[in-house]
Amino acid sequence: MSGRAKLAVDIGGTFTDLVLEKDGTRHQGKLLTTPTAPEEAVLEGTRRILSESNTPASDVELVIHGTTLATNALIERKGAKTGLIATDGFRDSVEIAYEHRFEQYDLYMERPSPLVPRHRRLGVPERIAADGEVLLPLDEDVLAERARTLQGEGIEALAICFLHSYMNAAHEEHARDVVAGILPDVAISISSEICPEIREYERMSTVCANAYVQPMMSRYLGRLESGLAELGLDCPLLLMMSSGGITTVETASRQPIRLVESGPAGGAILAKNIAAQNNLDKVLSFDMGGTTAKITLIDDCEPLLSRSFEVARAYRFLKGSGLPLRIPVIEMVEIGAGGGSVAALDDLKQIAVGPESAGSDPGPACYDRGNEHATVTDADLVLGRIEPATFAGGKIDLAPDKAETAITTEIATPLGLNKEVAAAGIDEIVNENMANAARVHAIEHGKDTADRTLVAFGGAAPLHAARLADKLGIDRVIVPTGAGVGSAVGFLLAPIAYEVVRTRLVDLRQFDPDYVNEIFDDMRSEAEAVVRMGAPTDDLIETRTAYMRYRGQGHEITVRLPSRRLTADDRDLLQNLFDEAYAAHFTRTIPNLNVEILSWTLTLATERELPSSGGGVSMQDAPAPAAHRRLFDPASGDAVDAAIYRRLDLEPGQTFEGPAILTEDETTTIVPPNFKAMLNALGEIELLRKES
Repeated sequence: MSGRAKLAVDIGGTFTDLVLEKDGTRHQGKLLTTPTAPEEAVLEGTRRILSESNTPASDVELVIHGTTLATNALIERKGAKTGLIATDGFRDSVEIAYEHRFEQYDLYMERPSPLVPRHRRLGVPERIAADGEVLLPLDEDVLAERARTLQGEGIEALAICFLHSYMNAAHEEHARDVVAGILPDVAISISSEICPEIREYERMSTVCANAYVQPMMSRYLGRLESGLAELGLDCPLLLMMSSGGITTVETASRQPIRLVESGPAGGAILAKNIAAQNNLDKVLSFDMGGTTAKITLIDDCEPLLSRSFEVARAYRFLKGSGLPLRIPVIEMVEIGAGGGSVAALDDLKQIAVGPESAGSDPGPACYDRGNEHATVTDADLVLGRIEPATFAGGKIDLAPDKAETAITTEIATPLGLNKEVAAAGIDEIVNENMANAARVHAIEHGKDTADRTLVAFGGAAPLHAARLADKLGIDRVIVPTGAGVGSAVGFLLAPIAYEVVRTRLVDLRQFDPDYVNEIFDDMRSEAEAVVRMGAPTDDLIETRTAYMRYRGQGHEITVRLPSRRLTADDRDLLQNLFDEAYAAHFTRTIPNLNVEILSWTLTLATERELPSSGGGVSMQDAPAPAAHRRLFDPASGDAVDAAIYRRLDLEPGQTFEGPAILTEDETTTIVPPNFKAMLNALGEIELLRKES
């Protein structure tokens, strides 16, 4: 319908990005995040983008929102005062964790502290067996006593996690009803709803995390809905999830833990669409904003998916050093490497960058908001990569002298370097940090980076993409249109979706199709009830997976199943699917060893066709550059004369050689001397390595 519009909003640690799609045209904006009241930046940005695009608020038919608020609350420990009620004798499972040292040679190793301290973790007599049988009834009198004890502690949220509740939720559901009568103003999360899966520690950690962020997220979403309504946006508000789908405010308020990593998930959706448009079967998605960098592997237009995720790691690359969450998530590696990442000298007088970030307040030194520490953005400014007058579309005034002072004081003078070499050192360290993270992530999944195309988006990524490609042996980089607000663009491409999981142990030799079909029927009903709230009439796509292993193994592999009713003949099909997946992971199978299925998942999503190829263009020379500027080249260690082009002045097919700088409102793309650039048929910037 003509005149109808959709609005996407992504709150990051430094910037809040907005994209308005109207009549096939995208309008975009970027402003600093307001950390103490994040909705203020959203509402101010909405006012601006509606005004600049001449769009009445009544024309907006949908708002899609992604946010890092839940993630930040977990990292910064700024969530609700939370209590935990567990099966008697098991309240310390969340602190005992895996009973191993994730860094065995560090004598001063620090474990992540539980979100719920021990004095607010209480047990009640009850017991359910692994097959769901009730061994000991729930003691309601003790439960009521525990609830009143926690009431005296002034808790704002409560997590309930009983042993084996994934098989039988009756005790948890009854406990929720009893406690709600005593603590009517407390937000209650139960593990059988938040994470109905085996593995006690992960389930308890996940439900505690959900309870911890639920009051804050519920209040925030309420304020945002009210603020949008006051602006005249009388339309649905949907939330991006970590799985790459979008869901309703009601579901997001009840299960906010599914919003962890929602912003980066939008970026992965964008990269997968870019891969489809350019017929790319192997892509490395690179999203670098003001606070973090996110890297995702995408093969055959599908990002890697996982059901586990760690947040707030005490040791950046070490599994087990963070809080485990069992939620559907797009598999990615995220490190503290963004434009606001702080650079300093360590004890050995070596440059270290991140993970600490200056964020939006006070921001990098060049923002002139009180920060005197050097950051990556300050280094980019000193190196000539950023034009101060056009930064963030001219909405943020930069102070180059502040950047130079910070780098000189913090890095250059102590090391006896000039400011350009010191700034280049900062950039090289952050680039190597990102390259190392990409290498490790690829190797962990049995993949390589060298034969991939790098898709770069986020405000800082195009500045660093070519140098990152150098380090990873990548010859082609694509910077999509709207790259500076890429994750928000991805929100507009995401389906409405919801995933349901059930742990039901099935021995493949005793496969009962009726039992399995009943499991999937139950999951389909639960998923459809959620999806239909946001998509009442759309056709839905169903995806089924099984988590399978050899009997006796401690971990499972993911096996895609056919989305239909199973029959007895499908036992052999499941065996073959497992053998193929296992061989792909480990290059072999184990003969004559029994296979079992531990968990089942069903995802229901609205249909979203991937875009077709953009086609070819005739090559032609680019127009004369708008200007020239000296640009420091870290590969050679010398300054070079770089041509400056405005992206809006280029037409598809136009090419030019590096060194060059392409400017646009939300970001800048650097073309080093060893690359050439062109605008393809889709209006995307392609950087191609020159032949040696």
